Amino acid sequence: MLIPNSIQTEILLHPLWENKGIELSIKRLDQVHPKASGNKFYKLKYNLEEAKKQEKTTLLTFGGAFSNHIYATAAAAEYAGFKSIGIIRGEETLPLNPTLQAAQSHGMEIHYISRSAYRNKKEDAFIENLKRQFGDFYLVPEGGTNALAVKGTTEILLEEDKKYSHICTSIGTGGTFSGLANSISFGQELIGFSSLKGDFIHEEVNSLMKQFEVIPKGKTKILDQYHFGGYGKHNEELLDFIRWFYREFQIPLDPIYTGKMVFGVLEQIKSGGIPSGSKVLLLHTGGIQGLAGFNQRFGISLPL
Repeated sequence: MLIPNSIQTEILLHPLWENKGIELSIKRLDQVHPKASGNKFYKLKYNLEEAKKQEKTTLLTFGGAFSNHIYATAAAAEYAGFKSIGIIRGEETLPLNPTLQAAQSHGMEIHYISRSAYRNKKEDAFIENLKRQFGDFYLVPEGGTNALAVKGTTEILLEEDKKYSHICTSIGTGGTFSGLANSISFGQELIGFSSLKGDFIHEEVNSLMKQFEVIPKGKTKILDQYHFGGYGKHNEELLDFIRWFYREFQIPLDPIYTGKMVFGVLEQIKSGGIPSGSKVLLLHTGGIQGLAGFNQRFGISLPL
């Protein structure tokens, strides 16, 4: 099964926040595992154990062509001795992008379905049809979010992290945010930065937390204004920020999740949304594998 590396938390020094009396640190979840890094490690950990318990030999999951989740599932499955199948949204495009190349190199069997068919991925009849096509498998949902994923992401914060007043993370499907909400302490505030456009994310995350019986001890807040146009969207301001951050701290950020989150945190510091005297912990939730494909797709050169 998946065994984590030791995770480093780095203090970031810069006048932008030091002059405001704010301590800013980053927890390098992107280094937690050589194969399945970031929050994906925690989402997959207990799912792999459950698949083994059920004596399954194959994992099946869903995702887009540049999905961190597809890559992580393929890598983790190979590491743990499973076969894997990725159901990819959209038509096949050759040559394969770096994400799908890597997933395939880890043994994942890639299958494409239309975007309209993909919308049925949660329907029982659709899943049964996949079982007739591929045989028995352990289903990992798109993005990896289920009860076992929330159980895993609850383990991200450790005793040593109780000293922080603010915990900041990006939000995609909401599974990581829910797990973190389950583990924050009294006096802490968890701030989620949505990578998706629209205020629907508030209701979606609230529904998840209710479903998985998450009752936070501290405060939680979701900010939805730092999406840069929506999921997977970007502009030059975001790209310039990611390059600046790398020059300052030699830490790569991806433009889908962590780049937007860190940008949002610094904007909150500038505006006073995060007050003077705060101790802030950024969670680097990974996504670095996607940078090669992003650079190739858009003809740019974000640091890897």
